Amino acid sequence: MDCYRVMLGLGSNLGHRQQLILQAYDEIERLVGPIVVRSAFYETAPWGFQSEHPFLNTVVCVETSLAPREVLRKTQEIERLLGRRQKSVDGIYHDRPIDIDILCMTCGVVHEPDLQIPHPLALQRDFVLRPLIEVFLQQ
Repeated sequence: MDCYRVMLGLGSNLGHRQQLILQAYDEIERLVGPIVVRSAFYETAPWGFQSEHPFLNTVVCVETSLAPREVLRKTQEIERLLGRRQKSVDGIYHDRPIDIDILCMTCGVVHEPDLQIPHPLALQRDFVLRPLIEVFLQQ
């Protein structure tokens, strides 16, 4: 069985943000695999839309035997479990209790209509880069 490392970016700007992210950590460990490294929390302004609700962001490194498509399925299941009802489509973003993005994965590059690894916007987002660098430096 192959084992991969996957970097997941998590964000929350509705509800009890830190608690939602901590719950997401538990669900990631249950459904995806053990978290090897996690970054600190970073509070940031919304990116790509206007909102009075700031985000709390973090990045985790997870060991998994799941293929990329299965990681996507599991992270979307976690989002629904924690109250996310609407996905961002065509660059239109909304407030959300939890968002989990696959940033990169040691399995390589994936270019499918609904799954891009590495995440195509990661390098444009300081709220991703800062915690991602922190996680890379801890490995």
